[in-house]
Amino acid sequence: MNALPQASLFLGIIPALFIMFISLKGYEGYYKDKTMFITFIAGIIMGFIAAFVQSFFINLVVISTVLLAVFNQLFKTIVLNIGRFQKKKETTIYGLSLGLGFGSSFTPFMIIAVSSLISNDVYVLSIIALGSLGIIFFQGATGAYIGFGVYSGSLVKKLISSVLIELPLIIIIGLMLFYTSESIRIQIVFAISAVIYGIIVFGYIQKNVVPLIKNNEKNKK
Repeated sequence: MNALPQASLFLGIIPALFIMFISLKGYEGYYKDKTMFITFIAGIIMGFIAAFVQSFFINLVVISTVLLAVFNQLFKTIVLNIGRFQKKKETTIYGLSLGLGFGSSFTPFMIIAVSSLISNDVYVLSIIALGSLGIIFFQGATGAYIGFGVYSGSLVKKLISSVLIELPLIIIIGLMLFYTSESIRIQIVFAISAVIYGIIVFGYIQKNVVPLIKNNEKNKK
């Protein structure tokens, strides 16, 4: 068996951890390390569960796109909306770690699932691993966004927004997986598109939303 599927778990977790530590620069004191890592691990577990459940809806096309987006964001909302996180600015940071852990789980799931269909083509699996970086960035961003919603009292608005902006990403990833037996160039286009989309959303949240936890209560959205 090819080593790539076996190592796929680390292909998701390592970049997620790297993104998390880079993103937390300047926010020391706004979170507890223990809680942050607990939410990261919780995100990994939730991500595996979500990916497994979603595999049963993959052939529903349009319906599945909406269902998957709602499912992913509700999963994170349920955790972040518990009593201990209510009205606390650090919930935004915990949402980031939860989302990154959540997103990292999709890398091994997609690689292992696809490898069973294409005889472990290392090029195709590598492209899928690349595309999954977009999921990690995106889920980390929406985790922080929902966490900010819990803190600021605008959870419903942030949840709906997160669902809507996930729809394009799901379509891009779906097309990337659909073309696993087609031209590698087509796959690369979709993989890069997923990464760019994830980075854009992540960059926006990291620049325009997360810094608000440093501001006064009057600056809540």
